[in-house]
Amino acid sequence: MADTFDYVVVGAGSGGCAVASRLSEDPNVSVVLLEAGGRDDNWVVTTPGALILMVPAPINNWAFSTVPQPGLNGRIGYQPRGKGLGGSSAINAMCYIRGHKADYDRWASLGNTGWSYADVLPYFKRSEDNSELTGFYHGTGGPLSVTKLQTDNPVQDIFLQAAREAQFRINEDFNGEEQEGLGVYQVTQKNGERWSAARGYIHPFMKTRKNLHVITEAHATRILFDGKRATGIEYRHGKDMRQVRARHEVILGLGAFQTPQLLMLSGVGDQTELAKHGIAPVHHLPGVGKNLHDHPDFVFGFRSNNPNFLGLSPAGIGRMVKSIFQYRRERRGLMTSNIAECGGFLKTRPDLEFPDIQLHFCMAVVNNHGRTPFFGNGFSCHVCLLRPKSRGSVWLQSADPMQLPAIDPNFFGDPEDIEAMVAGFKTTQRLLDAPALKAIQTSDVFTAHVQSDDDIRAALRARTDTVYHPVGTCKMGVNDPMAVVDPALRVYGVEGLRIADASIMPEVIGGNTNAPTIMIGEKAATMIRAEMRLH
Repeated sequence: MADTFDYVVVGAGSGGCAVASRLSEDPNVSVVLLEAGGRDDNWVVTTPGALILMVPAPINNWAFSTVPQPGLNGRIGYQPRGKGLGGSSAINAMCYIRGHKADYDRWASLGNTGWSYADVLPYFKRSEDNSELTGFYHGTGGPLSVTKLQTDNPVQDIFLQAAREAQFRINEDFNGEEQEGLGVYQVTQKNGERWSAARGYIHPFMKTRKNLHVITEAHATRILFDGKRATGIEYRHGKDMRQVRARHEVILGLGAFQTPQLLMLSGVGDQTELAKHGIAPVHHLPGVGKNLHDHPDFVFGFRSNNPNFLGLSPAGIGRMVKSIFQYRRERRGLMTSNIAECGGFLKTRPDLEFPDIQLHFCMAVVNNHGRTPFFGNGFSCHVCLLRPKSRGSVWLQSADPMQLPAIDPNFFGDPEDIEAMVAGFKTTQRLLDAPALKAIQTSDVFTAHVQSDDDIRAALRARTDTVYHPVGTCKMGVNDPMAVVDPALRVYGVEGLRIADASIMPEVIGGNTNAPTIMIGEKAATMIRAEMRLH
C-alpha cells in the first residue's frame, strides 16, 4: 500500500525545500519531501570552509561528469551538484546573488507573465533575512539568512584597492539598484555557519509540523501516471521499492540534470528518444532535456607570500589548524570563508546595457575544481560569461533510473561565446594587473605565457569549465514548441505535475543561481495555494 499526501515534492534542493516548507505552513495540507541524499545536518555542511572537501569529492555531491566537450579540446567536464537536504545550497560557495533585473524582464517578454523583476522581487524579499542591508530591495525575517562574511580577511581591502586602481566602481549591494561593480559578496550564512535552503526551510520544521514528512535516502525512479495525470512517485529506499501517492500534485525539484531525467524515465519527453530505451510515452514533449546552458568559467591563479591565503604548505596548514580552534570558539575567521569572498559584475565594453561577466576572487589557488592539489599559497580569480549563447542537452544513457544521465553543456558551441570570453579575460587582467594585486603575486600559475588573442583562446579551451550554474532543461515558455512548463510551472500535456527548480529558467540569469531557485520555489508555492483556493 502506498502512503498518500496532498503534495509529493521530489528533490530537496533549493526550490524543493522552499516549496515543501511553504505548502506545509497550512496545517490542513500534507506534504512529503523525497530526497535521494542524507539529512545534511552535520559539521561538514555547516562549516563554510568545508566546501573544499565537498566540491572535489562525492561527499553530499552527485559529482556528475559531462560528455567530451569539442569546444574544450574534447575534455570531459565536471559538474558537482548537491546530494542531500538543501541540494546544491549545502555545498555551494554561498554567494547571495539574484541576477540582473533585466534577466527577469526578459523572461516576461518571452510571454512568461508574472515573471518580470517587479513580479519576482517580493519572493526574493520574502525568502530573505538580511542582517546587513535594508530598504526597498531587501527583506528581513525570511527563512534564508543573508549576511556579511565573518572571515576578517584583510585581503578584501587589497581587492577593493585594486578595483579602484583599475577604475572599476565599488558596489556594496549587488542585489540593489545597480548590479555593476566589484565588492565583497554577501553570503547565506548565520553566526559564521552555512545556512542552506534546508536549514532555513526544512530542518526547523521536521519535528514540529506533523503534516511535513521528509524521507531521505529515497531515490525517485519514476513518476506514476493514471492516463495523463501524475498520481505519485515510485522510489528506491535501501533495497526496497516504495510508492507515495499525491492527491493534488507531484512537484519536481531535482535540478537541471535529474528533473528531465525523471521525466524521461517516466515517459515524458521526446518519444523517439524514449523509444530507444523501450520507454512507453505518456506525453511527447520534445523540449525535455534540451536548452541546457551554464556560465562557462575560466580561472586565473597566482602564487603569493601573503599569509592570508589558503594553501597546502606547512604555514598554510598550521594556520588552518589554528583557525579550526578559532571557529569552534567564536564562529569567525578562516573556517567561515566561502573561499570566493570577493568579486562582482563588469562590462567588457562600455556600450553594453548591463554586465556580461562575473568575477569570483578566491582565497586559494583553485585548480580543476580543487580536484588537483596545489602546493603552496596563493589566490585565484574566476571569470564567467553571464549570458552564453551555446545550448546543450541532457539525455538518458539507459532506462535504469540508478544510472546517471548524459550531460552536454556544449561549452563554446557558439563561436560568439569564446570571443566574449576573450574580452572577459582581458577585462579581468586589468584588475589583476592593478598595483595592489600585482604587489602580492609571486608568480602566475596558469597564464604566464599568454600574450596574443590566439593564446587567450587556447588557454580558454584548455581550462574553461562550469561555475556550477546549469539551468534551462525544462524551460518555461508560451507558444514555444520546446517549452516544458507554462508560467504557472505546470508541465505541458499532463495534469498534476509541476516543476520548481532551475531547470525552468528559459535563459540563465546573470549571476549565481541559488537565490533565484529559492525564489522559484517560493513563487511556485504561492501559485499552487492560489489555485487550490479557486477549487
